[in-house]
Amino acid sequence: MRLSLPERVGFVPRLAALYAGVFLFSGMQLPFFPVWLKAKEVDPALIGVIVAMPMLARVVAIPLAAREADRRDAVRMAILLAGWASVFTFILVGLSAGSAAILVSYAVAALVYAPVLPLTETYALKGLAQRGRAYGPVRLWGSAAFIAGNFVGGFAADALPAYELVWLMALALALVALAGTALQPQSTAQAEATAVQGPLWRDRGFLAVLAAASLIQASHAVFYGFSALQWRSDGLSGGAIAALWALGVIAEMVLFAFSGRLRLAPTALLLVGAGGAVLRWSAMALDPPALALPFLQLLHALSFGATHLGALTYVARRAGAGQAATAQGHLAIALSAAMGIAAALSGVLFSSFGAASYAAMSLAAIAGGACALVAHRRVALMPA
Repeated sequence: MRLSLPERVGFVPRLAALYAGVFLFSGMQLPFFPVWLKAKEVDPALIGVIVAMPMLARVVAIPLAAREADRRDAVRMAILLAGWASVFTFILVGLSAGSAAILVSYAVAALVYAPVLPLTETYALKGLAQRGRAYGPVRLWGSAAFIAGNFVGGFAADALPAYELVWLMALALALVALAGTALQPQSTAQAEATAVQGPLWRDRGFLAVLAAASLIQASHAVFYGFSALQWRSDGLSGGAIAALWALGVIAEMVLFAFSGRLRLAPTALLLVGAGGAVLRWSAMALDPPALALPFLQLLHALSFGATHLGALTYVARRAGAGQAATAQGHLAIALSAAMGIAAALSGVLFSSFGAASYAAMSLAAIAGGACALVAHRRVALMPA
């Protein structure tokens, strides 16, 4: 397909803006939505239920949206509709009074927003491949926006009443909707030469990659849930903790920036990710001194970044005609389910074993690496 100069020039900035909006919202919503819920006097037990809504919503909403987007070859339109619906439903969340109303409105908002990221990945991977562009240098704008969202949310939490924070999140969703509206039309129906013929669930390599990515990413559960609490109890300041988290994301961004120069098969990237995760969590299980933490945080580029790149690239290349969004949806659901289970188990593990609970995360990464090895042996090497 030969593209005009305006199409080649305009595609990447518009896509980068969409990633920035998506992760700006996540950077504010993940840490500070519970703060807003507390300000609205929601019971702490119910806060846990409400915060879990997005994970449950993905299982329901993603397959429906992905199947329709594939059937109609309308991934861009699906992103646009989901983006604007998210804005209006999140405004409804902000206007809700009382725990029951917040629970219902947020459930609806989670349902309409859940497909946005997997649909964005589908659109991005197909469009970038058509233009001969690498995924990582575009995706890194999302990582940068996530850090910005953390800081914006943190400053706003200090400067504004907590019950006003929801409007900043709604504003970030408006940026998502506007960026989705600006996307260029494109077809995602054409399959790669390496695509699976027939149902994806019959391909053992595809299933092995889903299992590998899910286990490796789920091995981050103790870190995501309890690293800040552990470091705080060890005497680190809030600023130091924020810097450690930012360092991990920066390492991820560096990998994304140079990913176009890598010549590793997607399954090899998964193996690298598993190795990085095993090293990272094995060291964390030993409750290392504070001076070692920055070096361990750099391994986020492997444990998360390499795993993410490997899984998305493999899935995009193995999806058959009319299956691009569905394939990414399968990956998103598998990741959400594994992370949900791991998050639930991590609380029990950390309360019982403290830092030693990272050993269980290392075992999960080893299992993920074994699945990646199975997939690696089933397919020919494909350049990343």
